[in-house]
Amino acid sequence: MKFIFMGTPEFSVPILEKLNSLGDISLVISQEDKKKGRGKKVTKTAVKVKAEELGIEVFQPHDVNSKESLEKIKKVSPDIIVVVAYGQVLSKELIEIPKYIVNVHASILPKLRGAAPINRAIMEGYEKSGVSLMKVEEGLDSGAVSSIKEIKINKMNAGKLEKVLSKMGSELLEEFIKEVEKGEVKFKEQDDSKKTYAHKILKDDLKLDFDDTSKNIVNKVRGLSPHYGAKFSYNDKIYKVFDAEIVSCNLEKEAGKILKAKDELIIKTCDGAISVKEIQAPGKRVMAIEDFLRGNKFEENYLIGGK
Repeated sequence: MKFIFMGTPEFSVPILEKLNSLGDISLVISQEDKKKGRGKKVTKTAVKVKAEELGIEVFQPHDVNSKESLEKIKKVSPDIIVVVAYGQVLSKELIEIPKYIVNVHASILPKLRGAAPINRAIMEGYEKSGVSLMKVEEGLDSGAVSSIKEIKINKMNAGKLEKVLSKMGSELLEEFIKEVEKGEVKFKEQDDSKKTYAHKILKDDLKLDFDDTSKNIVNKVRGLSPHYGAKFSYNDKIYKVFDAEIVSCNLEKEAGKILKAKDELIIKTCDGAISVKEIQAPGKRVMAIEDFLRGNKFEENYLIGGK
């Protein structure tokens, strides 16, 4: 069979590798390269880097639904198009080109449709996550589902969960390709009454609110680690937290007060306290808190905010 793969971030890469082992990928379509960092250096997408390693042609249209893009895809005449975190909405005309166009989505559909299902699952305290393989249609992650795999989140952060789900997604795709070869593909419509959405992570989502519960704060930290970092403000500087845990606290202190700042950083919440385990100062690398506090100081009883 002839495949086209559409994807952009690191999550898509193991699934691209799996598809490449199953047949002929004639074309990889990825988002345009972007300028990143202080030097605004143009950085290739993770999928582009891997496709070039595999010797596969890469196409990066500004608009995948443009006339030029559609003509290029039709010329390939793929049997299956696989979409994994690509980043553009596909038109009806594009969707109708192959026999099958499927999406590997990192949630247990119909829960957490949308842009940030891995982050939101952790931030919102879900006990389970998973991957779903579905038909692509014009709606947002609303197509009929072929198969789902589930996993307990436990204490994983977003980065660890992403790696696990990506591997699971590659396994789902392999099963689907085998079903296509045998003519045994079955899809089941989603129950729209149970749908929820995982909206894109925005700037305001990064702020830590210490008036919240310890559990919710730690979930936010885990859900934003390692790609974002949850933020708080101290002496007009913004610090990022990448790991934290709940600690018991019986002190009658205001939420946001620094309770301890020697050897460990403990901050009061509305129902207890959290201990910061990994932190990043502005312009510095991420550090374990004990290493950070050897050369940096926080003032005990200081009331911090999340601006």
